[in-house]
Amino acid sequence: MVKGIGAAAGIAIGKAFVLPTWEWDMPDEMIDVTDLAKEFERLYEGIRTSKDEIEYIKKEISDVVGYEESNIFDAHLAILDDPVFMNEIQGIIQRQYKAAEVAVKEVIDKFVNMFDLLDDEYMKERALDIKDVGNRLLKHLIGSPEVTLPADNQPFILVAKEVSPSQLAHLNPNHVLGIVTMLGGNTSHSAIMARALGIPLVSGLEGKLRDPIATGDVLIIDGEEGTVYINPEDELTETYTLRRNRMLAAADRLQHLSSVPSLTNDGFPVQLEANISSVKELELVLKNGADGIGLFRTELLYMDRAQLPSEEEQFTVYQEVVQRMGSRPCIIRTLDIGGDKQLDYFAMPEEDNPFLGYRAIRICLDQTDLFRTQLRAILRASAFGNAKIMYPMIASVEEVRDASRILESVKEELRSEGIPFNADIPVGIMIEVPAAAQIADVLAEEVDFFSIGTNDLVQYVLAVDRMNEKIAHLYNPYHPAILRLLHSTVKAAKAKGIPVGVCGEMAGDIRALPIWLGLGVQELSMSVQSVLKVKEQLISQHKESCRQLFEGLLQCRSTAEIQSLLQDYSLTKKEREETDYGVERL
Repeated sequence: MVKGIGAAAGIAIGKAFVLPTWEWDMPDEMIDVTDLAKEFERLYEGIRTSKDEIEYIKKEISDVVGYEESNIFDAHLAILDDPVFMNEIQGIIQRQYKAAEVAVKEVIDKFVNMFDLLDDEYMKERALDIKDVGNRLLKHLIGSPEVTLPADNQPFILVAKEVSPSQLAHLNPNHVLGIVTMLGGNTSHSAIMARALGIPLVSGLEGKLRDPIATGDVLIIDGEEGTVYINPEDELTETYTLRRNRMLAAADRLQHLSSVPSLTNDGFPVQLEANISSVKELELVLKNGADGIGLFRTELLYMDRAQLPSEEEQFTVYQEVVQRMGSRPCIIRTLDIGGDKQLDYFAMPEEDNPFLGYRAIRICLDQTDLFRTQLRAILRASAFGNAKIMYPMIASVEEVRDASRILESVKEELRSEGIPFNADIPVGIMIEVPAAAQIADVLAEEVDFFSIGTNDLVQYVLAVDRMNEKIAHLYNPYHPAILRLLHSTVKAAKAKGIPVGVCGEMAGDIRALPIWLGLGVQELSMSVQSVLKVKEQLISQHKESCRQLFEGLLQCRSTAEIQSLLQDYSLTKKEREETDYGVERL
C-alpha cells in the first residue's frame, strides 16, 4: 500500500495506463539572422493555433464540468497573452538567434523552476499550467504526436507524473475509472476538474513508490483516504469491490429519502441545505432534495482565471442558481479569499500568518470596487429567486456596518438605474471568529441571520492549524470550549429572534446531529453528498432526548467525556425512542 493525498473521493479498481512523460530534449538549434522574420511567424502561428485549441476545449468541457471549472482555461489563455512570458521568448529568438521551439522550452523551464522554488503549494501547482501551455505550443512548433490512449475502449486508471486540465478535458469520464499522479495536491486545477467529473484521484506519490507503476498493473485507489494498492491480492480486491458496491448501493438506497420531509420523529423541522462552489453541483442538490443552498462559496468564480470576473459573469451564475432553486433559500457568501485561497492575478501581501491576515471581508472593505461589483451581481440575481447575502470572517460591529453601508449605496445605485432587485434581501454573517461568537448578542441586532462556520471557529478557538500534520490531532470540534461557545451563540441569536444555521463540516457530521438538535438549530448546510445520510439519521432522532443530552454535554470537562456520552447516546437511541413512543401511546 502506498499513501498519497486524497484529492477526489471515490474508489476505483482496474488496470493502469501510464501516460508517457514528454521530456523535451532539443538541440540548441541556431538560426540565420535572415530567418528571424520566418521564426517569429512560426511562433505567432503556434500561439494562434494554441489559443484556438484552448478556446475549443473550454467550450466543449463547459457542458461537462460546468461554467466555473471551464474557466480554468482562461488562465491558460492569459499565459499566452502575458507580455513577460512572450517578451522572454521573443528576446531569446532575436538576441540569441535560437529556433522558436528552443526559446519556448527555455522560458518554460525558467518559469517552472521559479514557481517550484516558492514555498507555497498553490503557486507550485501553477507551474503545471505553464507546462501545459508551453507543451501545447511546443507540440505545434515541432509536430509532436498526441498520446494514444488504449484502443479497446476498456476503462482504465490513468497514471502520470502530473495531469494537466487540458489532458483531463480530452478524457472520456466513462473510460477513466480513476487517476493517480506523482505530483499535485488538493488545490491543483486537475483536482478541481477531477472532482467536477466525479473521477477518484490520488496525488503526491512522488518518492513513495518502491517500483514504478507499469501499464497493465492492477490498481485499487481510494480517493478519500489517499491510498493506492498495486497488484493487490484477490482477497483485498474483493474487500474493496464490496466497499465500492456498498457505497453505490447506499447512495441508491438513500435516494428515496429525497422527497421525505426533514423532520425528527417528534416533528421538529430542520432545513438540510447544501454547500456548493459551482452551478455544476445543482443537479445533485436537486436530486437529493436539499432544502436550499446554505452556502454558495463564490471563490471559484474568481479562481483559475486571468482577471476578476465581471458583474455580468457573476450575475449569470447567481441568477441560474437562484432560479433553479425556485423558492428555496440561496445564501451567497461574498468573496472569501486569503489564507489558503489565492488569486494568481490579485497581489496579496506576503504574510507570516495568512489565516489571521488580509482576507475575506477585510479585503472587500479595503477593495470596495471589487466588493461593489459582487454586491451588484447578487442584488440583481435576487430579483429571480430567494437570494440571501452573507459576509465571512466578521469580527466586529464596525465591519458589519461598513459592509451594510456599501450594500445600501449599491442598492441606491441600482434604483437610480431602474434595475430590479429585492430591496429586503436578508443579510447575515458567518460566526467563525471567536470575537464574533463572544459578541453574538450585539451582532444579532445588526443582521438577519447567523451561520456558524465551524471549520475556522474550531481552528481559531483551539489555536490549531488543522492542515499541520504534527498537531492535527488537537483539532477536535468536541472540545468543551467549542460546545460552550456554540451554546452561547445560538442562545444570543434566539434571544434576538434571528435564525441561526451551521455551514461548517460539523453540520454534515452525523455524530454532531444530536448537538444541533439539542441546541434547537433548524438549518444545517453540508456537502451535497451528505444531505441524505444526515436526513436518514434526522428522521430517527427525538429532539427532546437530544435537548437532555446536550445539557449533560455542557457538564463534561473533557473531549473524551463528550465523545463517550455521544457514543453512549447513539448506542441506546433506538431503545430510548421506543420507550418515549410507548409512553406517548399510553
